[in-house]
Amino acid sequence: MQRAFWYMGLAGGGTALFLSLVFVGSILLTGAQAAPAASAAPTDHSGHDPAPAAALVEVNPEAPAYVLRDPTAPERATGEVHEIELVMSEGLMTVAEGYEQLVWTFGDQVPGPVMRVKVGDTIRVTLKNPETNTMAHSIDFHASLVAWNDEMRSINPGEELTYEFVAKYAGVFMYHCGTAPALMHIANGMYGMIIVEPTEGLPPVDHEFALVQSEWYLGPQQQTIDITKASAAAPEPDFVVFNGVASQYLDNPIAVPVGETVRVFVLNAGPSVDSSFHVVGTIFHSVIKEGVHLVEGNTGNWGSQAVDLSPAQGAIVEMRFDEDGLYPIVTHAFNFVGRGAIGLFKAGSGGEPMQGGH
Repeated sequence: MQRAFWYMGLAGGGTALFLSLVFVGSILLTGAQAAPAASAAPTDHSGHDPAPAAALVEVNPEAPAYVLRDPTAPERATGEVHEIELVMSEGLMTVAEGYEQLVWTFGDQVPGPVMRVKVGDTIRVTLKNPETNTMAHSIDFHASLVAWNDEMRSINPGEELTYEFVAKYAGVFMYHCGTAPALMHIANGMYGMIIVEPTEGLPPVDHEFALVQSEWYLGPQQQTIDITKASAAAPEPDFVVFNGVASQYLDNPIAVPVGETVRVFVLNAGPSVDSSFHVVGTIFHSVIKEGVHLVEGNTGNWGSQAVDLSPAQGAIVEMRFDEDGLYPIVTHAFNFVGRGAIGLFKAGSGGEPMQGGH
């Protein structure tokens, strides 16, 4: 995998790490020890054997490769009434290299599809639970104002439901399955992001991305997540991820030009761990978090280094990359960076490897 470049030089005694930021290097060198390597863990790309983890889930070298999720944010839907069909599915998904889980999804993907509308729009979702499923499911749009016991009710396999609401408030909102136990349904993959723009829309920028942070509490291979682990009072997820898969944007950096404005829609879907969203090497010049706006060019020229998001909170951040190079995407809760909560923005060519390393 492309992740191998990260560890260049560990055995070469002077060959550089491709990226030699002190904290990122230290997290990645030790982070594998926190990952769910189990008692028969494979050797990681650095040549170091990870320590056994509490979760005794054997890695499966025959697990299919994960499917890379395109992080590009969708365009805002046109019109004022949006008819959306959302099919709930139950099937296998590789959530990290060597780990395959039986997940429950909206639209055959984890997270579910990103929706984007504006204030005043009507959203009419036809939710379908196919007969081939084994579980009752439901949906709860945090962007809606509807009675919990009406549109949010559970439907059994073979049934469908229409969930209609008017988007009255702008923000980055979560949607998720609310069928009891909701923790199980969310932790097993049933969550997604809906972006509601102000009526007049958002100012244009050069590039837009959507990132959803969430957690995996591994069950046995090809089975559902471990609800006992997920229910622990002190959460200890096996993986914390962006857009469903551990380290996918470390393996596949997100390319952006130098100097252009990048907007990221960020959601912490949880279900239980806080996020401190941070992009190394830049400062957010604009942040909209839960309706509070840090505006670019404000008096004093205040900026933001990280955005704290509890489960089910969202934000919109904007930044620019001043130099050609690599810019890590992390949660600044570093114990989770080594568990998959890391990616890269690659500005320009990505720059040259730094000599010496740390």
